[in-house]
Amino acid sequence: MGEESLRKRKGEDSGKEDGQSIQSHEPQTMNLQKQAKLFLFPVGLISGICMIVGTIIGSGIFVSPKSVLANVGAVGPCLTIWAACGILATLGALCFAELGTMITKSGGEYPYLMEAFGPIPAFLFSWTSLLVTKPSSFAIICLSFAEYASAPFYPGCDPPQVVIKCLAAAAIVIITIVNSLSVKLGSYLQNFLTAAKMIIVAIIIVSGIVLLAQGKTENFKDSFKDSKISVSSIGLAFYNGLWAYDGWNQLNYITEELKNPYRNLPLSIIIGIPLVTVCYVLINISYFTVMTSTELLQSQAVAVTFGDRVLYPASWIVPLFVAFSTIGSANGTCFTAGRLVYVAGREGHMLKVLSYISVKRLTPAPAIIFYGAIAIIYIIPGDIDTLINYFSFAVWIFYGLTILALIVMRFTRKELRRPIRIPIIIPVIVTLVSILLVLAPIISAPELAYLYCVLFILSGLIVYVLFVHFKFSWPQKISKPITMHLQMLLEVVPAEEITE
Repeated sequence: MGEESLRKRKGEDSGKEDGQSIQSHEPQTMNLQKQAKLFLFPVGLISGICMIVGTIIGSGIFVSPKSVLANVGAVGPCLTIWAACGILATLGALCFAELGTMITKSGGEYPYLMEAFGPIPAFLFSWTSLLVTKPSSFAIICLSFAEYASAPFYPGCDPPQVVIKCLAAAAIVIITIVNSLSVKLGSYLQNFLTAAKMIIVAIIIVSGIVLLAQGKTENFKDSFKDSKISVSSIGLAFYNGLWAYDGWNQLNYITEELKNPYRNLPLSIIIGIPLVTVCYVLINISYFTVMTSTELLQSQAVAVTFGDRVLYPASWIVPLFVAFSTIGSANGTCFTAGRLVYVAGREGHMLKVLSYISVKRLTPAPAIIFYGAIAIIYIIPGDIDTLINYFSFAVWIFYGLTILALIVMRFTRKELRRPIRIPIIIPVIVTLVSILLVLAPIISAPELAYLYCVLFILSGLIVYVLFVHFKFSWPQKISKPITMHLQMLLEVVPAEEITE
């Protein structure tokens, strides 16, 4: 299937455009999920819901509870933030469902920003995604894996930072190699790790329900006492909570595989994300049945502490399965890395070599190796909380812009066919919340990480003007020999040149 779509690259590129809707001219080459044959059969409503739950639940729920609690200070506001993040993710996903069925081009937010605002915001999105949000996300997940994998070897104290960072770097290298060698191997690994993830979630929730039934409710009394609520603390708590829901914006990628997508896509979102929200709230309640707020904040790995207190002597199950879960999330992040690089490379917005494909293995090896290298750079100076704030700040700038694009196109592109049309109040609410999420931490608790992030995004303007708008010839003279040597080293070529 991969070879066929690669050979037909040029034929697909001249596909017909719907009279009113903007249809995809992107070749099916970089649809990595199709290459891996993940979706051989049409996906129904139940499968769509399972896909949503499996995509969103990852490392975040094992890392973020501590940070959310640290920002709001009490059990009641903490659980409220988790529920509110779920509502915001549901509303955001519904906005993306309308965009995804109205503009059926691949590449995430890139084509939506291109259509609504032109090439500059679209370029800044791809620039930020390639160098900030995607690699930092990969780094956060691998650091989470390293914390949980090393915790059992350091009982009663925090693992040394050098151990955590070396383990995280090793995880990045292994995942990068696996996904560069074989898309199929990456997908098999993903299926196994997804199953492990759902098992640990079920163990924690069932244990918590049993403990509640036994009357372990003392930590929920006066649950709003000692809370520290401010605009800044709520914003930072949302950053950490929404990190656990990350993936809600990817759901429109399953449109092509869904049976009756215009009915099942919004239904999958309306059922799937609230289901994740219920899971997350129940997991947090489970933690609080055996830990006070202070104990949870002092825990290096929350789920490991929970396992030690509830599942002893089988407590080793928790760090093992959480490690599987986080590695699964990291593998999924790497597995889908090629699509945006491919689109940006095809538009001439990034180095062409990043959109090349391995001749022998049909994997986007340069893109995956690039992500891995940048992620390792982020690991060296960063810790999880700083990286999450850095990631969330950057990503919510573009989530807000993308949903603003939906509002703008309601007035500027009325002729577009909208199979799914949501009430205008939903994108307005999500856009306003995005503005608050971006501005609140800067105004009330400014950090250097936000300044670096803004400067990095704006530096994309210089790159755009010099290399995309004016297209100076000297960068091409420098990049041509580099591209040639990388092609020979990695055995990669442009997608359209791959033959049987």
